[in-house]
This record gives sequence, C-alpha cells and structure tokens, in this order.
Amino acid sequence: MEFFNHVIRFFQGGGAFMYPIALVLAMAVAVAVERMIFLRKTESENRSLWARVAPLLKSGDLAQAEALAAGSDTAIGKLIQTGFAQARIDNRRSEVEIATEEGLMEVLPAIERRTHYLATFSNMSTLLGLLGTVLGLIGAFAALGNADPAEKADLLSAGISEAMNCTAFGLMVAIPSLLIHAWLQSRTTELVDTLESVCSRLVSAVCNRKHVAR
Repeated sequence: MEFFNHVIRFFQGGGAFMYPIALVLAMAVAVAVERMIFLRKTESENRSLWARVAPLLKSGDLAQAEALAAGSDTAIGKLIQTGFAQARIDNRRSEVEIATEEGLMEVLPAIERRTHYLATFSNMSTLLGLLGTVLGLIGAFAALGNADPAEKADLLSAGISEAMNCTAFGLMVAIPSLLIHAWLQSRTTELVDTLESVCSRLVSAVCNRKHVAR
C-alpha cells in the first residue's frame, strides 16, 4: 500500500504534463499487448500448418497440400493458395515466384501493423517529459520574483522537484516502449523470414512438377 501511495504522490507532484504522458503509456501498453498476442497466435498457427504441409510438398503430394492450405486463413495458407493458383495458369518458375512475392506483400501489412507506433510513443513521452520540465522550471523561476526572500529556496526546490518528476515519468515510459518495440520488431522479422523461406520451398516444390492438376 505504501508503494501505491508513493506512486500517487509522485504522479501528483509532476504537474499537468503527467496526464498526457500517462495517456501515451496506456496506448503503448495496448499496442504492445495486442501485437504480442497477434504475433504469438500467428507464429503458432503458421508453425502448425507448415508442419503438416511441408512433408506433403516434399513427397510431391501437392493436391493434399493445397487442400490443407485451402482450409486455412493463416499467412502460410494464403501463400500456398496463391502459389498453386498461379501454377495452374503458368507453371514457369519466374511467374510462380512473382505470384508468391505478391502474396507475401499482401500478408505483410497485417504482420507489421502498429509495431512502429511504439517507437513514436517512446519519442512522444520523452518530449512531453522534457516540455513539462521546461515549463515547470519557467513557472518556478517566475514565482520567485514575487516571493519572500526567506521562501525562495523552498519554492525553487519544490518547482525543480515537480519539473524533474515529469522528466522521470517520461523516461520511465520511453525506455520500456523502445525495448518492447525492438523485441517485437525482431519477432516480426523472424516471422517474415519464415514466410520467405516458405515461398522459396513452395516455388521449388510446385515448379519441379511438370504440371499442376487443373
């Protein structure tokens, strides 16, 4: 309980700019949680589908591989459907590669969506903290002009304390946001690399066949 009281006093002692920083914190948490859940679910579903499709592609059972992909809304499922659809029209390797690359471009926005906001939130919280500090210091020094000489030291101390709280809170939001952004970006890159590998293996499996059943 003492900890929460300390947090409340810290927040109240930071001035008005603590509220927009808290709003940035809430948005950063919302985006981070949503992206973590999305990426974890996407990775799990793609891994599960690929574990069933890969042996079929390797053995040449393309019809069964396509049937499995057709019943899936995963990114890998969509890529496989795109590759087979193009192979029915034109089975040349260059054409199938282009089709799978276009399919990859279609699924990438959903995978990369909103992650970059975390870097923006990190910058926003830092700048809001600094702005709150500067304005707090301006107000503190302005108040000294009309203050009793005996009270100036106390007023200055209180004003600087309030200003520093704002900077500290801004950095407390900025640093974790930046770290989570880097981590999510790494997870996203790994997922994209996996999809690119799937595209390559799919093209090889499809184009090594002389024809795809129409």
